[in-house]
Amino acid sequence: MALSFDQRVWRAVALIPEGRLATYGQIAEQIGAYGCARQVGWALRRLPLGTAVPWHRVVNAQGRISLSPSREGSDWMQRELLLAEGIPVDAVGRLPLALHRWQGDCGDVS
Repeated sequence: MALSFDQRVWRAVALIPEGRLATYGQIAEQIGAYGCARQVGWALRRLPLGTAVPWHRVVNAQGRISLSPSREGSDWMQRELLLAEGIPVDAVGRLPLALHRWQGDCGDVS
């Protein structure tokens, strides 16, 4: 049985190692859904609380945490989780994407 879009996103994100970052667009490309960066973000928002999937390691293409009132505080959580992994994040959510970018391959996540 084929995996849903959300399940493919979650499997791909689960492969990002500690201390590394990926972008929403990068995950979309990895799962064969080029141009679906926004949908990757929505899939991550649908993760259940307490998930082991490291959603916090996915940031926008500008190397920032996507700040939004609709995130209900998850942007603050994301910042704290990244800091705990040794990734510096400034007060406005910028981080050194080039230095911490994951170059891995998700393989087959279908």
